Amino acid sequence: MAPNGTWHPDILGPDFSTLTLPLGVDSEGELMATLVRCELPPAGTGPLAGADVLYVHGWSDYFFQADLARTLTSWGARFFALDLRKYGRSLRPWQTPGYVEDLSAYDDEIGQALRIMGSRPAGRKVVLLGHSTGGLTLSLWAHRHPGRADALILNSPWLEFQASKSGRNALMPLVDMGARMDSHAPMLNVDLGFYSRAVNQRLEGEWDYNESWRPERGFAVRPGWLRAVLVGHAQVATGLTIDAPVLSLLSARSTLLARWSTDMLTTDSVLVVNEIAERSTRLGASVSIQRVDGALHDVFLSHLPARNAAYAALRRWAGAYVGTEPDGGTGPDGGAGPDADVNGGAQTGPEAGTSAQSVGP
Repeated sequence: MAPNGTWHPDILGPDFSTLTLPLGVDSEGELMATLVRCELPPAGTGPLAGADVLYVHGWSDYFFQADLARTLTSWGARFFALDLRKYGRSLRPWQTPGYVEDLSAYDDEIGQALRIMGSRPAGRKVVLLGHSTGGLTLSLWAHRHPGRADALILNSPWLEFQASKSGRNALMPLVDMGARMDSHAPMLNVDLGFYSRAVNQRLEGEWDYNESWRPERGFAVRPGWLRAVLVGHAQVATGLTIDAPVLSLLSARSTLLARWSTDMLTTDSVLVVNEIAERSTRLGASVSIQRVDGALHDVFLSHLPARNAAYAALRRWAGAYVGTEPDGGTGPDGGAGPDADVNGGAQTGPEAGTSAQSVGP
């Protein structure tokens, strides 16, 4: 289906606009996605010069990372983001938040977005950037659509279930049975809100966002959706054949506990990052893994030193694999990131815990 063709001012302010993408109907009624465009002109040079970035968010999330958009624009990119169907700007009152029964359903809005961006006809490279479940979705999309992306950047991609392959195999029959009985039935919510505590400026984080679109303890997980995610995890475990270079950005450590710990302010409290690092190696022939010390689950929402280290790592990689700065660099103004002049490190580290905090990132 064709978009309505009218760009509107966005909630993020005058630097952003939105376009509604019609997606037909499902059992709950009319569907739509939302394409967000950064209106800032891209810099003429930089590690992403000549590239267009399409960002896809994670579970219980939407695009609000204006800082990320402005930074990548200052590196030469045109920046776009999708709020997928039933998320954020695209969520309607009659819909089950985030619900989909097959991750390939997102091919529709991804395809529409890329056509509207017009990157390839304009001679520009296509860079896909996905966070968490969005990283899984884009990895599977790139595997199914060889030659369509020039690079894939994954920000803590959810490539395996927190309890590992054995846990996934044990859970899958129960989830499948639940999906056949009532695919929309809410499952037990085991998200204790620790990750939100580390991100939200009302608590101990730095970021302001719409909490009805990104609730403190996440959306209710439903068996039809979880089955789709577990099927995706199984595909990754078997091995994908992504033909574009891949960067997987991860925290150095995880802290997955049933109680709050201040370690959650400087670690991934959602995923087992060692497991995700291993699964990242199965995505394609050219995969780079960068571990960022002190990073949160969304590395670009981390506190300043880790955030700058993440931007520095991304800039080095983009200069080598995407744009016109093979020597990388450190930040849009010569520093480590948008909040320049802080030296961050990236290193591996041991896991800090074992029990999973949440079912879906």
